[in-house]
Amino acid sequence: MIATHHMTMQLEAGGQTVTILEDVTVQIPEKQTVAIVGPSGSGKSTLLGLIAGLDRPTSGTIWLNGVEITALGEKAMARLRLANVGYIFQSFHLIPTLTALENVSIPLELAGDRHARQRADELLRAVGLGHRVSHYPVQLSGGEQQRVAVARAFACRPPILLADEPTGNLDSSTGQQVIELIMALHRDAGTTLVLVTHDQQLAASMERVITIRDGKIASDQFTALQQSESAHQL
Repeated sequence: MIATHHMTMQLEAGGQTVTILEDVTVQIPEKQTVAIVGPSGSGKSTLLGLIAGLDRPTSGTIWLNGVEITALGEKAMARLRLANVGYIFQSFHLIPTLTALENVSIPLELAGDRHARQRADELLRAVGLGHRVSHYPVQLSGGEQQRVAVARAFACRPPILLADEPTGNLDSSTGQQVIELIMALHRDAGTTLVLVTHDQQLAASMERVITIRDGKIASDQFTALQQSESAHQL
């Protein structure tokens, strides 16, 4: 489960305090798919980064799978993130001097997996890049780089997957392929999926949509998909 309690994030800029997020309280249960939407600058990506433990809030608490991450030191947070969170960046964030295989192997090697290269190779094949394992990021298209980033995010089989505008730098056709890939891997692994997006169609394909406006939760609604699944279960 993901939970934030009365979380506020402020930054100092030009001698003034700027509030990025204000009093955000939200709970996301296991295996749910959630879209975070809202205008540019509303705090969506900041919220995702805080959930991932990439930054710390000014006040309030964040919990991941029963652990209050706001109380953890840097090393403990890094260990928990490695075991629990996969993160897909909009700009891929691949290491340019490493091959696709080496980029996907990194989290596995950090986790002490003795079969890191084999697992990385299997993941790259699963995302349709078995023929590109020895290529460097500069030799890959944008869609291929994002596929490598998806494989890396799933490498350690994390229970939580966070994606920040995963199709933002891709054309519509390639973006759709990446989303289909993420959803397939999500279903296979049973992950909790939270993504930031401007794509209303993509948001509607999630079970729940949280709208952020001016740093606050403006609405939190289940989609027709979730309502249909709930009715089917009854």
